Amino acid sequence: MSKPLEVVNAVLDAGFEGLGPLCSATGLAEEYLRDPRYANHEARVDSLIHWETGKLFTTGFLSGLGGLLTLPVSLPAGLGVSWAVQARLVGAIARIHGHDVEEDRVRTLTLLAIVGDIGKEVVKQAGIEISQQLGMRALEAVPKHALSSINRAVGFRLVSKASQKGVVNLSKVVPLAGGLVGGAVDALACRAVGATARRLFAPGPGPLVPVSPG
Repeated sequence: MSKPLEVVNAVLDAGFEGLGPLCSATGLAEEYLRDPRYANHEARVDSLIHWETGKLFTTGFLSGLGGLLTLPVSLPAGLGVSWAVQARLVGAIARIHGHDVEEDRVRTLTLLAIVGDIGKEVVKQAGIEISQQLGMRALEAVPKHALSSINRAVGFRLVSKASQKGVVNLSKVVPLAGGLVGGAVDALACRAVGATARRLFAPGPGPLVPVSPG
């Protein structure tokens, strides 16, 4: 197995199964599904994104989790944990909409949510023709090996992003503000991932069509 694929599998496993004191993605979703205050799944997802990102990324909570995630490549401290927490959020959103986080399509869409706007480009590179909105139904016709190719491509993107992380390290320039600024930026990024996940797991049109070789 390639290193990029090992990275994304480690991130997904940590996010879906839970990291340290954080419960699993399914457990998190069940908390919101049992709460009678929410009228529908959209309300649950909105609240999930708002409260979980604010609680985890702006309180310094994640700073103590760095040693709990082992990755096959060297990454900046906290980056892998941040991705794992994003994966947990996306997995919870998928579960709220009735999906099994162990399903291959859910794992792939979770990674595409994490990389955001470049997700469609990654899918195209894997040889999948996109003619409609990306989502669970759109991946029905995509074989498992193609999903694995997408996952690997996301892994390459994440590892590449990690190598560029820290070119400008604000915490070194303004030490007292660095942690707060970093947490706020991570919170915004996680909310963006959550918004993407909400679109990806919403009911969509028919399947994507694999590109014929040659």
